[in-house]
Amino acid sequence: MTALRRVVHEVHSVEFGAATDYHQHHLVVGRRLVESLFADPALAAVRPRLASPGESVRIITPLDVVEPRSKGRGGGMFPGFLAPVNRKRGPDTHLLRGAAVLAAGYLPRNQEGLIDMSGPAAALSPFSRTHNIVVEFDPAEGAPLLEAEQAVRRGLLRLAVRLADAAVDRPPDAVEELAAPHRPGTPTGGLPRVGVITNLQTQGAFKDVFVYGASMAGSLPTLFDPAEIEDGAVVAGQYGHPALRNPTYLHQNHPVIAELRARNGQDLHFAGVVLCPEPVDQASKEHVSAHAAWLCQAAGFDAAIVTKEGAGNADNDLGMKVDALEAAGLTAVALYAEMSGPDGSGPPLVAGPRHGAVVSTGNYDQRLKLPSVERALGGTRLRIIDAEATSAIEVPVAMILGGLSPLGAGRLTCRAEPPAVGLEEVA
Repeated sequence: MTALRRVVHEVHSVEFGAATDYHQHHLVVGRRLVESLFADPALAAVRPRLASPGESVRIITPLDVVEPRSKGRGGGMFPGFLAPVNRKRGPDTHLLRGAAVLAAGYLPRNQEGLIDMSGPAAALSPFSRTHNIVVEFDPAEGAPLLEAEQAVRRGLLRLAVRLADAAVDRPPDAVEELAAPHRPGTPTGGLPRVGVITNLQTQGAFKDVFVYGASMAGSLPTLFDPAEIEDGAVVAGQYGHPALRNPTYLHQNHPVIAELRARNGQDLHFAGVVLCPEPVDQASKEHVSAHAAWLCQAAGFDAAIVTKEGAGNADNDLGMKVDALEAAGLTAVALYAEMSGPDGSGPPLVAGPRHGAVVSTGNYDQRLKLPSVERALGGTRLRIIDAEATSAIEVPVAMILGGLSPLGAGRLTCRAEPPAVGLEEVA
């Protein structure tokens, strides 16, 4: 496991220009650069657009979202896609904090979602708080949609690197030292060793998450270097369940890893990361869950926080992992979204653990009334509710990209209700 240094360059504003540049928190994006990086026979056209926090803009049909990051000259970002896996690993990763690149458009199995840059939905999505370079695209006539999707992914990753490259020689706003996980067998001072299991969806084309450029389908759980996740070894390629989707950006900024790092040496030791597939058949789920528990035990974890991708099938994976961990003598906590009906009174979980603990990330079915907006990106119509993209709408939280993040990126919280007034108090 390796240490990493994040070199942070903040982005406070963004515009298009003739050439890409970064200076004093302002990012200029070259339009021709965007078009050249997405040039591919499978794409007929791309249209770069901008959407910043607070604007009256709705992004519909969002696909993946990526934070601009660069390893500087010589590359090394997104191994398996843009760099070889066995590349030379440098310590510094430059990133543009406050910026994101994302694609928006139709692809098969893309359940329609949205990002509102203002209004009530903006409080739920992490991507309403970033300056977004949105790339709309048209597949070429006759081109297989899988090839169009692959072209869009390559373009997003290339653009993320090139934008961050513009800041490499600029003075940073901060330098963050990220220590490697606590080594098993070294003194703990009585603190528990806590790690994270991150389940990655593995359901085929348009429903896969990639590790070093390949799906984890058919793989066993793997103890993984979190520094590699920072450098883009995990890339999203699944487009179901917008609120429960984990875009690449959220893996790059994995909230559970960030929290465990922040508390490392205080009330716990960060023990590491295990990546797991989410198989679709029961026998494979049982096999993977048992192996994940054994791996955590072998790595010296005392406890694990378990995250997921998607819903339904993924809930079963989550529950089985928690039960396997608890059976192996480890403490386990899972992050779940509820599916409790619009009023919250229904059964909350499709499938849950028999043991361990659950943290709710919110209610998938809760309804939101969203005001009309001035502009829409990614399309002109929300087909799932048959409405103009700019119109006032009512939708479930399920449609807000990242709104119920199973990686813990959400902003929902709980508050205690005041105690009910007893009859004796009334008397």
